[in-house]
Amino acid sequence: MKYKILLVDDDRALLKMLSNFLELKGYEVNTASGGMEAMESIKAAPDLILLDINMPGVDGLELCRQIRDKISCPILFLTAKAEEQDRVNGLLSGGDDYILKPFSLKELEARIISHLKREERHRTKSEYRFREGLMIDYTAKEVRIDGKKADFTRTEYEIIEFLSMNPGQVFDRERIYEKVCGYDAQGDSRVITELIRRIRKKLAEYTTAEFIETVWGMGYRWEK
Repeated sequence: MKYKILLVDDDRALLKMLSNFLELKGYEVNTASGGMEAMESIKAAPDLILLDINMPGVDGLELCRQIRDKISCPILFLTAKAEEQDRVNGLLSGGDDYILKPFSLKELEARIISHLKREERHRTKSEYRFREGLMIDYTAKEVRIDGKKADFTRTEYEIIEFLSMNPGQVFDRERIYEKVCGYDAQGDSRVITELIRRIRKKLAEYTTAEFIETVWGMGYRWEK
């Protein structure tokens, strides 16, 4: 079965070049040059989306926010910007990784393969029940508390999955960043701190139980 990739970029020459390259590598490729086209294209259920940030009209960050609750596949941003706040904003909008322009096609292919393999591993996992009525379905990528589904962004869920599959182990923010976000760059503690704050806030809407413990000076761990 061919993996389906959606390319979203207003640079039509880049779209054509990337499309030709990925088709040669055996992928089924759809393209969109703007937000409206992309919203229509996600109906084909892509396995991965490559999304340019700096597009006229609806930019990539806003488009990511709009489609994230409609699709769970990896979203990789294509951008020439490398500022810390841009990475923070991208993760908080529901993105999974950054590829900085200009990039090599070998790097692009390696990132795509890495994220698609991670998706395959997730599909083989099953559900697991924790205390206080918390259930994580690792196949459906859902978190339920007393039967009620709690809504998390993709990256928030990835943090929950990673920590919950390693209960009692302490991970610093850089390790969580690397493992969950898949970046080669140094971990961004601002991102992880904010994401865990959001996770706790959402869990608190359903239960008073604490699942993620802060180990001061060291990091975070999932309570057994």
